[in-house]
Amino acid sequence: MWDERQLDGMEFIPEPTDSRIVSAADPTTVGHQEGWRGEVMGWSPEPIRVVPRRSTSGKNILNVGIMLLLVLVMWSIWRSQFLFIEVPPQQSEWAFEDSGVRSLQSLGLSGDGIRVCMVDTGIDTSHPDFNGLQLVFRDFISTGNEPVDHGGLAHGTMMAGILVSNGHLDGVAPNVILGMAAALGEDDEGENSGSEDKVADAINWCWKKFGADIISLSLGGVHDPNATTEGPSSNAVRQALDNGVFVIAAAGNDGGEDDDGRVASPSNVKEVISVAALDKNNLIWEGSSIGSGIDNSGDAEIQPHQKPEISAPGVDILSTGPGGEYFISTGTSDSTVFVAGILSLILEAEPQIANGPDMECMGLVKTALKQSAVPLLDGVEHDPYWGYGAIDGLAWLEEIQALGSCN
Repeated sequence: MWDERQLDGMEFIPEPTDSRIVSAADPTTVGHQEGWRGEVMGWSPEPIRVVPRRSTSGKNILNVGIMLLLVLVMWSIWRSQFLFIEVPPQQSEWAFEDSGVRSLQSLGLSGDGIRVCMVDTGIDTSHPDFNGLQLVFRDFISTGNEPVDHGGLAHGTMMAGILVSNGHLDGVAPNVILGMAAALGEDDEGENSGSEDKVADAINWCWKKFGADIISLSLGGVHDPNATTEGPSSNAVRQALDNGVFVIAAAGNDGGEDDDGRVASPSNVKEVISVAALDKNNLIWEGSSIGSGIDNSGDAEIQPHQKPEISAPGVDILSTGPGGEYFISTGTSDSTVFVAGILSLILEAEPQIANGPDMECMGLVKTALKQSAVPLLDGVEHDPYWGYGAIDGLAWLEEIQALGSCN
């Protein structure tokens, strides 16, 4: 049984359904109480290698004049920075198309003016896809003020790239104002670790100081249903919700044979939007956590708060990595960012919703999410694996507009 005061370090452990997928288990990360386990939700980075271009001619060049011309051409190409490399393809463009991101962007939406806060390992802003990024950075790991990714693996940089890439990759909402609260970092053993108090402080900073409209939490924990208290980070989430901040959180990555039958915390909080992960075939990722149908009070969950609420792309997602590289990741971390980004586009289109919505307004937004979701099985209104269905960003916006504005 965990001591609520412990600050044990996280260790990367294989997901039960796929040993290539690793989660960082930390008993002190989110919502820790007796019997809780915190995790970073689904970080399986695979570097995309830069591939040399193939030569189209094997002939020997004997003529001195041709040789000089070739040298001149190669020098010109080098000066123009083409340098014979292939940039990684946008192999996860399907995720942006299928989720409705590109449809919303075709309306001229980019998240302009919306404030989205992530609690993660930080961000490596040296990546060229972050040029022009509007960033407010707060470091809860060290005393520095400059943006940095403290992760043994740059989880925060990856999640930020899905949202705000604006270069080779086109993120979900590249013009949002991003708040990055670095609350997890690399320990002496080269693994990510963090304390619940730091995560709670980071969540509080997101809404109290940064002024977030949306908090995106690609982390969570699995709790003991017999526990009677909540830790500081869960309380911080509830305070954010009470103050009109939307919270999007990962459903969890313990799906499969070892699934405990509950989504992670804090995605199990009633007003939080809990997100499961889909692949490009619109099938639920096998590692996505299942919902129990029972709320934190022991009562049956009611619409539109049944867990998880929605599924979004989260398998083999290409994004930014450290040192200007590109990485692929799988998990509910990724799908969480898609939903947070889509909501930021919607708030840009309907700014009155972003102005400190009350619980009634939040309920309207979640009702619209439920009614706009694409069912993954006919006749099933809610499923404990995929929620109300797959996200359709444009339909979500249209449903909100049809239900009427709030505030």
